[in-house]
Amino acid sequence: MKAYNVAVAGATGAVGQEMIKMLEDRKFPVKSLRLLASERSEGKSLSFRGEQIKVEKLTPSSAKGLDVALFSAGAGISREYAPIFANEGCFVIDNSSAWRMDADVPLVVPEVNAHALARDKKIIANPNCSTIQMVVVLKPLHDAGRIKRVVVATYQAVSGAGGRAMEELKAQVIAWANNKPMPAPEKFAYTIAFNLIPQIDIFMENSYTKEEMKMVGETRKIMGDNGIQVSATCVRVPVFRAHSEAVWVETEKKITPQEAKSILSNAKGVSVVDEPAAKKYPMPADCAYKQVTYVGRIREDISTANGLAMWIVSDNLLKGAALNAVEIAEAMIARNII
Repeated sequence: MKAYNVAVAGATGAVGQEMIKMLEDRKFPVKSLRLLASERSEGKSLSFRGEQIKVEKLTPSSAKGLDVALFSAGAGISREYAPIFANEGCFVIDNSSAWRMDADVPLVVPEVNAHALARDKKIIANPNCSTIQMVVVLKPLHDAGRIKRVVVATYQAVSGAGGRAMEELKAQVIAWANNKPMPAPEKFAYTIAFNLIPQIDIFMENSYTKEEMKMVGETRKIMGDNGIQVSATCVRVPVFRAHSEAVWVETEKKITPQEAKSILSNAKGVSVVDEPAAKKYPMPADCAYKQVTYVGRIREDISTANGLAMWIVSDNLLKGAALNAVEIAEAMIARNII
């Protein structure tokens, strides 16, 4: 099997480290691996396949000789460096929001729209974490009965805001458990321990947050249907890993809950956990560190004629970021694009 020269940009961040693990866990055919980050992280060492690899400072010359680069270094860095890498012939799979809604850049979830990948599309966008897990479940239902409308409420883990957010929650919980004052919030606007914050990212003119509007635009682009109506409410919750979503869909053709379970049981990347009598349903504690998306509580939406309600959970650092990025690279190999 051919092996590839790979780089991870933003290698020391929460998602970057998970990208390295996914490359190793999934036995991606890596010929050489370069770990790139800011000057602040230069010289640190990270493990890959039993070896310690030193982190290099990301520069324009970093692009030379690479086949694939996984970017998770923020939108500003991606806007600056992704075109430089692409011009060197390197495929860039970018985890930031920089390129997602660019009409010339594929926004890809391999189970849904791998057909969007192409040799002449050197920059590929990795969707928002909350969007990825939702469309993996919704696309098979869309194919069966065309989804007209989606209403979603997300319960998003703090790891979606990065490593410092995880440390903030940990410090607050430890302080509370030791009967000490909880440290003041820094990463979040409010204390996150034992709390819910109904705001992720900034508010837009329409009173939705930027995170919520990402779910609207990205869902339509990935599913290839601008007619789907989407309304989202995104909430940060005191969970370390794995986002949860309560989702309601309305379809043109009626799909019964039993039909939906059958469809989703055969869907790639999806695991149905739905035994209400046995109290079996997806929960973040069970779904963290897993490489699939879980769905349960599948039932008829009794408020509309052709409606379904469901509960979706997936590890936001894996399928919601690092895993999906590596799966995009795998799909490109399978399609002889690289």
